[in-house]
Amino acid sequence: MALIRKILFNLMAWGIVLAVAFPLVWMLVTSVKPQFELFRRPPTILPETWTFEHYWTLLSETNFLVYFRNSVILSSATTLVVVAIATLGAYSLVRFKYRGRESLAFLVLFTYLLPSVVLIIPLYLLLVQLGVSNTIFSLVIAYTTFALPYALWLLRSFMAGIPEDLESAALCDGATRMGAFKDVILPQLLPGIISTALFTFILSWNEYLYALVLVNSDASRPLTTGVMNMLISSFNIEWSLLMAASVMMSVPLIIVFAFLQSYLTRGFGAGGVKG
Repeated sequence: MALIRKILFNLMAWGIVLAVAFPLVWMLVTSVKPQFELFRRPPTILPETWTFEHYWTLLSETNFLVYFRNSVILSSATTLVVVAIATLGAYSLVRFKYRGRESLAFLVLFTYLLPSVVLIIPLYLLLVQLGVSNTIFSLVIAYTTFALPYALWLLRSFMAGIPEDLESAALCDGATRMGAFKDVILPQLLPGIISTALFTFILSWNEYLYALVLVNSDASRPLTTGVMNMLISSFNIEWSLLMAASVMMSVPLIIVFAFLQSYLTRGFGAGGVKG
C-alpha cells in the first residue's frame, strides 16, 4: 500500500512539473521554428526546420539590446536601493525601542497593499515636478515605492530570527553599534538579504504598469514595454520573434536562480524563525 501511495505521489508530482514546464518548453521550441510552421495543423512539438534567424533579427534589427540594457540597469539599481534601505530599516524596527514602532511597521505593510494604479498619477506629477520624468531614474524611484515596503517587512522577519545575545556579546567586547551590525548581524542576515534582493530584482524585471505610464521614450524603455511596443507596431505579430524575445528575457532570471538557489532556500527557512 505504501508503494502504491509513493508511485501515485511521484506521478502527481511529475504531472505538476510537466504542466508548469510545458509553456516554457513550447516558448523555446517556438522561437526556433520558421514562421510558416506555427500555424500548421495538426501542430508539431519539434520543428521540422530549425532556425535561429529570429534571434539574429531580434539582436541586429530591433532595439532589444537597448531595452535589455535598460532593464539590467533599472533592476540592479532598484535592488541595491531597496535592499540597502530595507536592511537598515529592519534593523531599526527590531533592535531599537521607540514610540510607534509597531504602528510604523504595520503602516509600511499597509502601503504595500495599496493598488499600484492608485499611486501612478500622484507619482507621475511628482516626477514631473522633480524634472526626472521619462528617465530610467524615474522608474527606479517608482519601483522603490512598491518594492521597499514588502522588502522591509520581509527583512524584519529575518532580523527577528537573529538572537540578540550575539550582538550584545559583541557590544560588551567593545564593538561599536555599527561594528556589531557589520560583523555580527550582516553575516547572519545574508540569506535573508539575498532572498529579498532576488524578489526585488524579479519584481523590477517583470513590472509593466509603471514602465508603460511613466516612460514613453525608446532610450529609457525596459524590456517589458519595449518588446511589446516593438512587436505590436503592426497588425502582423511575428510570434516566433516574440518567443525569441521571451527566451532572452528569461535568461537573466534563470542565471540568477541557478547561482542563488541555495541562499534562497536557506533564506526562506530562516525567515520563519522567530527570536
